[in-house]
Amino acid sequence: MTVTLTEPLPTTVEHQRFKNVLILGSGGLRIGQAGEFDYSGSQAIKAVKEEGIRTVLINPNIATVQTDPDMADEVYLQPLNLETVTRIIDQERPDAVLLNVGGQTALNLGLELDAEGIFNSRNIQVLGTPVSVIRTTEDRELFKQALTKADIHTAKSMTVTTVAAALEAAEELAYPVMVRSGFSLGGLGSGMVSTPRQMRLLASEALNSCPHILVEEYLKGWKEIEYEIVRDNADNCIIVCNMENMDPMGIHTGESIVVAPSQTLTNHEYHFLREIAIRAARHLGIVGECNIQYALNPTTGDYRVIEVNARLSRSSALASKATGYPLAFVSTKLCLGKHLPDIKNAVTKKTSAFFEPALDYLVVKLPRWDTHKMKSAERRIGSEMKSVGEVMAIGRSFPEALQKALRMRDPTIDGFTHVRQEVASPLSEIEHATDRRLTAIYQYLRDGGDTSTIIALSNIDPWFIHHLATIVKAEASLPKGQLKTEQLRAAKRLGFSDNAIARVCETCPDAIRKQRIESGIVPFVKQIDTLAGEFSADTNYLYLTYHGCQHDLKPSDSGPVTVLGSGPYCIGSSVEFDWCAVNTARRLRELGETTIIINSNPETVSTDYDESDRLYFEELTLERIQDIADFEHPKGLIVSVGGQIANNHAFPLEQRGYPIMGTTGSDIDRAENRQTFSTLLNTLNIDQPEWEEVTSLEQACNFAARVGYPILVRPSYVLSGAAMNVVFDNDHLQKFLEEAAVISPEHPTVISRFINNAKELEVDGVSDRGEIAIYAISEH
Repeated sequence: MTVTLTEPLPTTVEHQRFKNVLILGSGGLRIGQAGEFDYSGSQAIKAVKEEGIRTVLINPNIATVQTDPDMADEVYLQPLNLETVTRIIDQERPDAVLLNVGGQTALNLGLELDAEGIFNSRNIQVLGTPVSVIRTTEDRELFKQALTKADIHTAKSMTVTTVAAALEAAEELAYPVMVRSGFSLGGLGSGMVSTPRQMRLLASEALNSCPHILVEEYLKGWKEIEYEIVRDNADNCIIVCNMENMDPMGIHTGESIVVAPSQTLTNHEYHFLREIAIRAARHLGIVGECNIQYALNPTTGDYRVIEVNARLSRSSALASKATGYPLAFVSTKLCLGKHLPDIKNAVTKKTSAFFEPALDYLVVKLPRWDTHKMKSAERRIGSEMKSVGEVMAIGRSFPEALQKALRMRDPTIDGFTHVRQEVASPLSEIEHATDRRLTAIYQYLRDGGDTSTIIALSNIDPWFIHHLATIVKAEASLPKGQLKTEQLRAAKRLGFSDNAIARVCETCPDAIRKQRIESGIVPFVKQIDTLAGEFSADTNYLYLTYHGCQHDLKPSDSGPVTVLGSGPYCIGSSVEFDWCAVNTARRLRELGETTIIINSNPETVSTDYDESDRLYFEELTLERIQDIADFEHPKGLIVSVGGQIANNHAFPLEQRGYPIMGTTGSDIDRAENRQTFSTLLNTLNIDQPEWEEVTSLEQACNFAARVGYPILVRPSYVLSGAAMNVVFDNDHLQKFLEEAAVISPEHPTVISRFINNAKELEVDGVSDRGEIAIYAISEH
C-alpha cells in the first residue's frame, strides 16, 4: 500500500540541478562497518553519474571498488576528518554532498561539518534526509521526543551525561537495564547492565566516546524486527523489506541470525508495524532510505521503536540483496530529487521503484565471527558487534537456507549437524548466547534434549527451534549404507549436503552425488525477480533449490567464464578480494566474454545485479560449484581472485574435469600444500629453514629436540596464518598441532625451524606462463 501527497512536506528538499556532488566514504573497514559501504558508495556513484553530474569521492580505503579510477570523476585517498575534508571542499567547490552511503563515519563527519558552518558558508546542499533529521535520529533524547510527538512508542528511558546520573536512572528504572550510546557504530558502548558495578564500568567507558548515553528498560525476550523504507520528497513511501531476528532483544542485529521476510509475525502484527514505520519516516522527514528497528512483545503485541538509521547500513545491503531491489541506487536517485514512480527498477527491467518487493523464497543471514583467532576473546555475544562479516543464503524453506548459510560461513563444515569441536556446556551457551549457540542447540537435541528447554532458556521463538529439531530428527533417520531415492530427496530439501549425507551413511560424497544425479535429484535454478513471479521479469540474479520442478531459465548461450568470489569477510580476507573479483569480471566483459559470479556475501559489490551477466548467490562449496558448472557448462573457472576459499577448490575441481583458467590446480596445490612446496624448494636448491612433515606428537618433539626451539607450525591451505604458531616448548606443541589438524584436516602439517630476528620481505607479481611480467617488492 502506498500513499502519494501532491504537496511536498516542509522538511523536504526542492529538486534542483546539481553539477558537482561530494560523496563521503566510510574509510577503513572495522567491526560494524565493512564492505556494505563499498556496495552503497559504488551504487551511489553510478546513480549520480547517470544524471550527468560530476562526482568527487573522499575515501582512504584503497582496497575498495569505489576508489577505482573508472568510478568517481575525482577520488581523494585522504583522511575523513574536518580539516582535510574542508580543504578538499574549498578546492573542488561541490554544490551538494551525500552523507548517507558512508556509514556512521560519514554521518558523524557530516554533522561536524554542518555544526562548523562549512556547508552553509559554502552554499552546499545536503542531499536527502536533512541534517536536522539526521541529528534527531542520532541523538537519543531528541529521537525519543520526536517519536513521542507522533504517538509512537519508544522504550522507557532516561538520557544522562554522567556516571552518577546513570546510576540514578538505573535505580529508578530497576535493574536489569539497557545502556545505549548515541552517534555510535555497531552498538559500541551499549549493553545490558544488572548491577551498579557493571553500570559504573559501562557508563564511564561509553561517556568517554560520546556526550551522553540512554539508560532504558530491558526488554528481555521481546522479538527484534526491522523494516527497510524508502521515501521521496513528494511523500511517496514504500516498505522494501521486513526482517526478523531469530535471536531476541539483547543481541545486536549484526550478531543475530536474521530471516527475511519475517516468519513468526501475524498478519496484524506485520501490517501494524508497517504502518508505524511509514508514519515514523514521514514524521521525521526521511528522504531516501532508512532502517527502523522494533522490539515486539511476543505475548501482548506491545512494541517499542528502538532506533532509526537515516542512512544505508549493513541491514540495508542485506535487504537489497534479499529482495533484488537496488536500494542504494534508488535511494541516491531520491536524494537527487527524483520520485519513486519515475525510477525504473534496474533489476526487473519491468517495474518502477514504486513497487514493494514480494518474495517467494526465504533468506537467512548468518554472522561470521573469528573469535577463535583471538586467543583471549570473549565468545559471548550481546548488544555490541563482534562479527567481522556475514553471509546470505536463499532457499524455499528455513532448514534448506540455514544449512546453506552455515556452509557459506565456513566451507569446512557441512551443515547444522556437523560439529567440529564439542561445546562443553551446551545449556549454558544456549542461555547465554555465544558464537557457538547453534552448535550447542544441535548437541542438546542430538543427545535427547527437549525443545521446550531451549525455548525457555534462549527466548527464541518456537517456530525456529522446531525447524532445528526437524533437521536433527532427519539426520537420525538416515540409514548406514545405501539410501532410498525418496530419503535422499527429502534430505536434500532439508538442506543436507552430499558431504553431510555421506558422513552419516558412511560412504563418500562422490558416491552420493552420483546416486542423486542418476536418480534425477538435482537443484533447480531460480530467479530473484522481486515480484514473486507475479509479472515476467528479465533478471540475472539466481539461486539454487531442491524445492522445485523446473529451472526458471536456460543455461547461458555461449560458454561463460565463471569467477569464484571470496565468501564472507573474515580476519585475513576482506574487501580486497571483492575488488579482485569485480575487476576480473569487468575486464572479461570488455573482452566480450559472458561472465558468471558465484558469491555468498551480501555486503559486496560483486553481488550487485550489474557486475556480471549472471550472479549466483550461492555457497562456495565444491558440491555447489559443480552443480552450477554442470548447468552452465563454462569454458573455464577463475579461482585465483577469490582468496583462500576459492583457491582451495582449484585442485579438486581440476581432478573432476572442470577447466581451471590461469594457474593449474596441480600447480596451486604445489604452492598451498606445505609438504609439496617444501619438497619443491629442495628440488630447486632454494634455501629454506629446516622442516619436516609430521603425523604424530612424538615425531614433532623429536624434530624440536634436533633443531631446537622455537619452531613454526604451518598447516596447509589456510588463510592469513590460521593455526600457524611459533612454539617455544613441548607443553604448547601438542595444543598447536591439534589446532592445525582442525583447521586443515585433509592436508599435511609441516613444522620448521623458526628464524629469530629475520627480516620479512614479499614479492607480488603477475606472470605469463611462468615469466614474470610485473612485480613489486615490499618489506614488513
